[in-house]
This record gives sequence, C-alpha cells and structure tokens, in this order.
Amino acid sequence: MVGIVGGGQLARMCQPPAVALGLTLSVLAESPTASAALVVPHSPVGACDDLDAVVDFARSCDVVTFDHEHVPGRVLHAVQAAGVSVHPDPSALRYAQDKIAMRDRLTQMGVPCPRWAVAREQQQVEDFGARVGWPVVMKAARGGYDGKGVRVISASEEAQDWLARARTARDGDGSPEGVLLEEKVDFRRELAVLVARSPSGQAATWPVVQTVQQDGICTEVLAPAPGLTHQVATEATAAALRIAGELEVTGVMAVEMFELSAPGEPGFVVNELAMRPHNSGHWTIDGAVTSQFEQHLRAVLDLPLGATRARDRWSVMANVLGGSEPELYSAYRHLMARDPALRLHLYGKQVRPGRKIGHVNVGGSDLEDLRARAGHAADYLRGVVTR
Repeated sequence: MVGIVGGGQLARMCQPPAVALGLTLSVLAESPTASAALVVPHSPVGACDDLDAVVDFARSCDVVTFDHEHVPGRVLHAVQAAGVSVHPDPSALRYAQDKIAMRDRLTQMGVPCPRWAVAREQQQVEDFGARVGWPVVMKAARGGYDGKGVRVISASEEAQDWLARARTARDGDGSPEGVLLEEKVDFRRELAVLVARSPSGQAATWPVVQTVQQDGICTEVLAPAPGLTHQVATEATAAALRIAGELEVTGVMAVEMFELSAPGEPGFVVNELAMRPHNSGHWTIDGAVTSQFEQHLRAVLDLPLGATRARDRWSVMANVLGGSEPELYSAYRHLMARDPALRLHLYGKQVRPGRKIGHVNVGGSDLEDLRARAGHAADYLRGVVTR
C-alpha cells in the first residue's frame, strides 16, 4: 500500500494511475471532505504535523510520500524510525522546505542561481540592496507557495516586520532563521523541468515547459516551451538531473527556472524546487505517455520508470481558478459539448475566488489555437466569459 500524507488534489490525481497499476492507495486527509478523500476509499483523517497520527497511518503502508512539503522533518524521521520507507527522504526534502538551505546547497554545487544573501538585521538588507541594486526580492525561508511568502521591496525599511518575525524563528542549528534576499532577475520567461528519480537511481525527465504566472499563481503551462533553444533546454535538463542525483531525491521533483533575457552563459537560473508532483506537470496526465502522477508512484516504489515522451506536438494546461459562481455542473456540460477534445480535471474543492479548483488540458499541432481553447475553458468555468 502507498500512503500519501495530505489529502489535496495531488493525492487525488494519483488515484487513477494507482488503480491502473494495481496499487492500493491510502491518504491521510485533513478532513473527510478533502479533495483526495472524496475519491480514495481509505482516507483516515489526521493532520500532517500530528506525529502520532502520521506514524499510526504509516504503519499500515509499505511506503509513504506526501502531496505537499509542509510535513515536519521530525514527523518524517519518526515514520522512518517505525520502519516505513519515506520518499523523498527527509534529508532531501529539507531543500524544498527551507529556501535558505536550498540556495546554499545549489550554490555549493555550482548550479546557476540569482545572487542572494541571508538577512537578520535591517543593515544587511541595506547592504545587499546597495550591492545588487533595488528593488530586491525577499522570501520567507519556509512555508511560501503561489506567491505567498514573497515580497519585492524597494528599501530596507520595508523588511522590518519580516525580519522581526524571522528573528524569533530558529533554523536547524538553533540560530535565528533570517529571511532570504535575492536580486530581482531580469528574465525573459519562467521555465520548469520535471524530473523523476527512483531509489535505485533511475531518472527520467519530460520536455522543458514554459509556465505563465499571474499574481504569483501559475495560470498556464506550454509544453514544450516554445522557441527554447536546444542548448538551454539541454543545460536546464542536465541541471535538474544533477540536482535530483546529488540531493538523492526520490519521486517527482519540479525545478523552476528563470530564462535570462540577456544572451550569454548561463541561459537560466534556478528559482525554486518542489519535491512532489507539480502544477507545471499537470499537462502530462493527457499529454505524455506516462503522467507525473503514475511516474511518482513508480518512483517511490522503485518500479521501472515509464516513457516521458509527449503525445502531441504541443500541450497546453490552463488552471481553473474559483470565481463568484459556485455551480460548475452546467459550465462543465457546456464545455464538454463545445470542445469534445478538451480534457477537464476538477478537484472537488469548495469554490472560492482565486482558489485553484481544477485545470484543463488540450493537445494538438496549433499552439495558438490550443491556448485560446484552454484559456476560454478556464475563463468559462470561472465565470469570466459566458459564451
């Protein structure tokens, strides 16, 4: 049995490939109405930071993984101490949980990164801004996602409240945690490389994709990234494989990157790591021979990895964000009739404005047509358009 801690949409989307592979899936869900709990028959309720609940859940599983990075390390170590395999290992996961640790490790590896520093005092922020130029990007070391935990500042005074909070938090050595400062990168666009790696060391990647962000939330993914040079694609893929190997990641990992605007070396810098199936890979459900969700299950069980080639020349994924209209059924029927080739994936979540409640996939040979169709479907489900 494969156990997934966290009952969100990522765990939900592992259920169909689990059935196809003949696997039994179990989910430790935050509530009986969590996204995954609605489709996975065995979904006990428990919090991801409740050590006893997680360990009790894990004891019935052959392997444990998770659908987000917010499971505390002490909980995962306790699961391992109970004799249950955890993938990815907590020693790798810390680089997705702690942005300062991630930046430090990638810099040691020689992976291209934005210029960065750790600040615990306002003067350190002032010095960094003077060195790299204002504005600068300030990130919370832990807990940020979808634009949360990120702030662009134009003066050191704007960092005071975050610095005060960070001084009360402690890192693994018991020192004040601090905040991560990064230069504001002049980039052309955002890219993502999805890589899967098994405990035995087999690894596979999908085509490099372009991600489109609005207000810190991914709204669209284009696979493969249009117009990306062979050199940048090759180097970005090689960097992702190297990160997965040196950090000994198991399962699926997304390496989010900025493609640089100015010509020269390198052609990209790494922005973030996510050690789980990721929004940038949702297109693979319909657009690749093996989806990221099937591959994640294969990887954590150390099964041979599946083929990752694309099924179509282009695939487009558009995220569906919640709007003001909570009734989706009529919109769902309309889109199925209007565009039978469109693939709709809704997560069973309560609709709230701006919340990710699903996504749509479409594949074919005309990229602009695909973008228009996917974008229309997402807007229709949100209530932005009515025809």
